[in-house]
Amino acid sequence: MQGLLKFITCGSVDDGKSTLIGHMLYDAKLIYADQKKALELDSKVGSTGGTIDYSLLLDGLMAEREQGITIDVAYRYFTTDKRSFIVADTPGHEEYTRNMAVGASFADLAVILVDASKGVLVQTRRHTRICNLVGIRNYVFAINKMDLIEYDKDTFDKIKRDIKTMTAEYDLDSIYIIPVSATEGDNVTHKSSKIPWYKGKSLLNYLEDIDVRGKLDDAGFIMPVQRVSRPDRTYRGFQGQVEAGEIKVGDEITVLPSNEQAHVKSILIGDRKSDDVVQGEHCSIELDKEVDVSRGCVLYKDRELEVSKVFLCDLLWMDDGHLVTGKNFFLKLGTKLIPASVTSIRYKIDVNEGTHIPVDRIYKNEIARCEIVTSDKIVLDEFEDCQDLGSFILIDRINNMTAAAGVVIHSMRRSDNLHWQELDITREYRAKSLDQEPKTIWFTGLSGSGKSTLSNALEKRLATMGKHTMLLDGDNIRMGLNKNLGFKEQDRIENIRRIAEVSKLMNDAGLITLTAFISPYESDRLRAREIIGNDSFVEVYVATPLEECEKRDVKGLYQKARDGQIPNFTGITSPYEPPSDPEITINTVGRDIEDCVDEIIAFLGIE
Repeated sequence: MQGLLKFITCGSVDDGKSTLIGHMLYDAKLIYADQKKALELDSKVGSTGGTIDYSLLLDGLMAEREQGITIDVAYRYFTTDKRSFIVADTPGHEEYTRNMAVGASFADLAVILVDASKGVLVQTRRHTRICNLVGIRNYVFAINKMDLIEYDKDTFDKIKRDIKTMTAEYDLDSIYIIPVSATEGDNVTHKSSKIPWYKGKSLLNYLEDIDVRGKLDDAGFIMPVQRVSRPDRTYRGFQGQVEAGEIKVGDEITVLPSNEQAHVKSILIGDRKSDDVVQGEHCSIELDKEVDVSRGCVLYKDRELEVSKVFLCDLLWMDDGHLVTGKNFFLKLGTKLIPASVTSIRYKIDVNEGTHIPVDRIYKNEIARCEIVTSDKIVLDEFEDCQDLGSFILIDRINNMTAAAGVVIHSMRRSDNLHWQELDITREYRAKSLDQEPKTIWFTGLSGSGKSTLSNALEKRLATMGKHTMLLDGDNIRMGLNKNLGFKEQDRIENIRRIAEVSKLMNDAGLITLTAFISPYESDRLRAREIIGNDSFVEVYVATPLEECEKRDVKGLYQKARDGQIPNFTGITSPYEPPSDPEITINTVGRDIEDCVDEIIAFLGIE
């Protein structure tokens, strides 16, 4: 018997994916009697005129049955005499491309359906490109609805040529093209007598026979650490799944990113001791000496791996919002979770032609080549060499939703030439000399909320108390350091990043820094907090309502924005995201400015 085959069905909407798999399960008698009876009853109230609607075996959501489309990924497990299968029936509608990509990420083979009456469509090309992006190298193209074109061989041959042209740019292991009719069952589980000119196998026969096992990766040992096991003081093991090669007791391994070396003292597979462990197995490895290892580190031997902060990638953007350079995320690569940002969008990839289109932003379901920088060095590899260390997801830092999935093309060498220089005169020395604790007091709020007035009054109060300060005001900074930045989203992101870096330098000099910027995006303020340090960052939300801010607007900027004269004006034509958990919230309406300053001073505990 062949090993387990994990495959997906995908393609454009209404190409018959659910019907195909449902018919396969029904004809091969791979469903239970009660499922068969329920299917026959449900089909009588459907849209098939009382005939069996095989898609109902896969479409489980009410919305799917009402609309006749697949929305969520439906997984089915079944076994024939020759093989066991797991199939993920994925949605074809562009709106649910995220769900399709999730299903593709687990599969060894893709069954891509093409409507014979329509040919290769945009969504067919998009799904093929996504499957290739996530590492699928075996493809079956099922040319469905052959009954609608009266099983015409010429039409099939034309679609076959289009598929060959479409897939020519990909490095695939196998491509098989089959004419089928999902509703009639032609070439689904058995060869059809209605298509005598087709000499190949039926779909099920082909899936039973194909060998999708790749070559075992014996070019060195790799194991990303998922967990450090410390059941008692006598044992410290590093747990994870072996992604490549094998390791034996007594072998010397290297830990990345620290580059420390040690020998394997023992190996546990479950609760059983073993002399070795091979690719695909889960284990716990104990070393012969104490080394610095935590979740996200990688154990390796006889392998070339990269340790870098900057890398080039291809990513599929899946968020409803758009992506611009400078946006900040959590990056999940291997077992490592780390802050990261997209520093460059080189181009997006046209799903039809594969051409490169220069852009400054990308939208939902688009694929782009980008540069990403992480907050610290991580262990990675090219996707072609190691899928586990070469694939990643980007997670939105506010709602924790997956925003993008991508693969590593290669690391960028420029970060390897930079090293942090330790200085003899430290931040602590400077702070002690000035007799104060360095802080960054970060004022955020709408234009006209009172940020500049309040920060200026606070600085004067601190000066009278003998404190050493520096006030960074939004307009002043834009007239100097950031005069090359505009007010587009990516410029606003970069504006705040630079201010955070300057504020940190000011804190390192021992100063109390005050900043007065709109800083409209929550993710950017979180990034600023990380740059400066949570212990040194005090967020003051000046929560003056928009109506009051407009009343105070002597320059008439709000009215100009409402009249369309000022694009990207925060609060009117550009969003403002209020802080979710600021240290201090102040509404300046009806309050004396000195009372507001007193509140901040009291929070800071400065005497």
